[in-house]
Amino acid sequence: MAGSATGSTTHYSTSSRVMAIVWMVVAVLLLLDLVMRGQDRTAWIAGALLVLSIAVVHVVWLRPRVVSTERGIRMVNPLRETFVPWAAVQWVDVVDVLRVHTPDQVLRSWPLRETKRAKVRENMRRESGYLDPDDDKDPTEMRPVDLVARDLRRDAEKYKTRPLSGPIKEIDEEGPAALGAEERPQTMVPVEVILVLGTSLVLLAAVLLLA
Repeated sequence: MAGSATGSTTHYSTSSRVMAIVWMVVAVLLLLDLVMRGQDRTAWIAGALLVLSIAVVHVVWLRPRVVSTERGIRMVNPLRETFVPWAAVQWVDVVDVLRVHTPDQVLRSWPLRETKRAKVRENMRRESGYLDPDDDKDPTEMRPVDLVARDLRRDAEKYKTRPLSGPIKEIDEEGPAALGAEERPQTMVPVEVILVLGTSLVLLAAVLLLA
């Protein structure tokens, strides 16, 4: 569920990424088969649909992640990306998905989900005050997404003790939504998403009109 890079830690759904890669490989093989054997309108439409499916799988399954950086939390969801400076992070918890609490809103992570229904119900009871937080629980007994939430809470405590001042001018690990951020979360629709989905839809429309 987690991968690391210099100065940052990336959390993602391993199962979603595996499924995305498997489908992309299958789709590419099908496209090659269409190129070699398909010549009619149906083949062109099928090819355009395969390209669109690859784009959707990339946006929905492969791209989403949560990155803990020195300046804040980068939350990459399918269509939107949010950067939360550490100064705005009040709490991180899990109900059905991982959530980052800020003074103005609660931000939900698409890729990091609790898949066990009994655990979701337990989390809902905890949120309602019927169960105590389990920060001191043995890590080997914790669910993967609970471990991520605990790690992000600890990162928030660590970075808040030595905050980096001034607006963010570089967007390497922090992502494009972090540009200019100071103490409030910033959300945007990334250019990558617009290009990937837009190009695929234009291709499909062109095929339907011209093939």
